[in-house]
Amino acid sequence: MDVLIHLFVGLHIIGIAALLGGFLSQMKAMGQGAARFVPGMLHGAATMLVTGVALVGLNQADGHHVNTFKIGVKLALLIVILGLVYVKRDEERVDKGLFALVGALTTANVFIAVLWT
Repeated sequence: MDVLIHLFVGLHIIGIAALLGGFLSQMKAMGQGAARFVPGMLHGAATMLVTGVALVGLNQADGHHVNTFKIGVKLALLIVILGLVYVKRDEERVDKGLFALVGALTTANVFIAVLWT
């Protein structure tokens, strides 16, 4: 079971890398007011959602304690991120504030995962 959990952790990290990498690749465009949500950001957020749900289930099935409040906060942030990226995915330009919000929520999600014990 540990191998499966570690596999899903790796996939979860790949999802966050795609989401955050897509955001960082648009930073210069954001400064010029031409940032957009690239497809990799949507795929990364969806990957995070699927693998995160799987990780909760696998950890509970393996008898590990899961902090459901922490997972709830992370899930709420991810749903907001996923919703914003999904709704605005076809627009040529996204408002700077909205784009920065997605980056801030993504970064907050990473720090919640790492620092909240």
